[in-house]
Amino acid sequence: MWTGEHLQVTLMMIPVGEDIGLEVHPHTDQFLRIEEGEGLVQMGDSKEKLDYEARVYDNYAIMVPAGKWHNVTNKGDKPLQLYAIYAPPQHPTGTVHATKAAAMASEGGR
Repeated sequence: MWTGEHLQVTLMMIPVGEDIGLEVHPHTDQFLRIEEGEGLVQMGDSKEKLDYEARVYDNYAIMVPAGKWHNVTNKGDKPLQLYAIYAPPQHPTGTVHATKAAAMASEGGR
């Protein structure tokens, strides 16, 4: 993870069959780029109504506006590798989450 004054970059690896976890960033726009793998992106205005779905593959980009609920699920047969750019930064400088469980625990379980 790298954090600057106006944006933040995080690297993620999602194991086969797992996801990043349904989440929303009320005041932060997010750009996701799939480096390698195959996934399913879901978005919507509430966690009960994810009315947008798209399959994503190597080199796909996803824009997540602030306030949109979203999730990315690995639908492939190998780890899904991606990075996220947040603006403004979402996490404090120096934050490292080795696992999804650690990330969820630090964010109050979302």
